[in-house]
Amino acid sequence: MSKPGIIRPEIRYLLYFGVFWVVLLAAAAHLFGSWDSRKANPNQQLVSHTRGSATEIELQANRQGHYLANGTINNQKVTFILDTGATTVSVSEAIAQKAGLIPRHPSMARTAAGTVRVWSTTIQELRLGDITFNNVPGTINPAMDPDMVLLGMSVLGQLNFSQQSGVLTLSQE
Repeated sequence: MSKPGIIRPEIRYLLYFGVFWVVLLAAAAHLFGSWDSRKANPNQQLVSHTRGSATEIELQANRQGHYLANGTINNQKVTFILDTGATTVSVSEAIAQKAGLIPRHPSMARTAAGTVRVWSTTIQELRLGDITFNNVPGTINPAMDPDMVLLGMSVLGQLNFSQQSGVLTLSQE
């Protein structure tokens, strides 16, 4: 007969074994989550290089062949997806609110999701690595994924870019 308040050795073993597996599975889930997010956006830590008078950034394509990069809008951290088919930088309503963007004039825009109502705005500061843009024309799109920003030609048109073997080099003179 066991004494009250004392756990039998076989029960203690099962508890330790269970805790071990819970900790192991939690660590594996964390590591897999980090690996998966790096695969979705391999450009989470941008490194800028200076060549002569130009600042360059190299972006790796993700597994779908898209170029994503972390940056900021008005010091608010965002993830950009480069979109040469977008006229301007297009920001979700959630990010626009966090970044303090002011909706101006409404208009209609054709997107992959169909025709949607958007609002024009001006982004005071947009940063991609060491490349900075000021007073960038943009739109606020309430129909967008709340965590995504399309980096359109209002920024990309100010950059030189070249692509080779899944690497996109952006440079600003």
